Amino acid sequence: MALDEKERLWQEYTKTPTQAIREKLILSYAGLVKIVAGKLSIYLGYNVEYDDLVSYGTFGLIDAIDKFDYGKGVKFETYASLRIRGAILDQIRRMDWLPRSVRQKQKQIDAAYSKLETELGRMATDEEIARELEISPDELDRWQAQTKASGLVSLDEYMEEGSESGISNVIGGQSDDYEPGAAMDREAIKQALVAALEDLTDKEKKVILLYYYEDLTLKEISNVLDVSESRISQLHTKAIQKLRIKLGSNIELFF
Repeated sequence: MALDEKERLWQEYTKTPTQAIREKLILSYAGLVKIVAGKLSIYLGYNVEYDDLVSYGTFGLIDAIDKFDYGKGVKFETYASLRIRGAILDQIRRMDWLPRSVRQKQKQIDAAYSKLETELGRMATDEEIARELEISPDELDRWQAQTKASGLVSLDEYMEEGSESGISNVIGGQSDDYEPGAAMDREAIKQALVAALEDLTDKEKKVILLYYYEDLTLKEISNVLDVSESRISQLHTKAIQKLRIKLGSNIELFF
């Protein structure tokens, strides 16, 4: 649907919020739900069906439409993306699908990265992390594959810290209780990201930039870098793991 058509719908819905116009808005932004669900699916792997993610996200879209204030001049896509993402993660958390053993492995990996970075003054290699955990590099790969669902940020931490409203504050004050002074310094955040990216390998950095900032799919990235799609997924998991250590909760501002 053309942008001007969406604007027209919003204008009509603001004046007369009928069910018919509401349904048209839901249909017009259905593609946004698929985009957000697709991005999250890389962390969830085969644990949750993509169609289920879309279904969960649709509730977030509906919630966004119901709560959006068109008169504030905020971009709806940005606001809705946060609501969609939050709805999906909220439902996943209710399912309690991530085994305790996997959560424990994630904590061990995080602790190893933090410990070695302090000792070495740089990000540790996979081989060094494996030695610290007293496992083989192949076993570390298996651990990372199992924990990639929490590679961005653990669902418990995400929901408990209220990340949805937190991000909203930073990107423009869409949350209901936003205060102008609460936004973080964007330039400082950008500098933190640049510094964090420097700790990635060349291929890891390319995967992050191509996936999040060029909006390429994993398959498209595999063609660009001439490696298998599974290898791209592995590089993505390792890159996010490293960025989590460097950026902490600020990682949510970028991905």
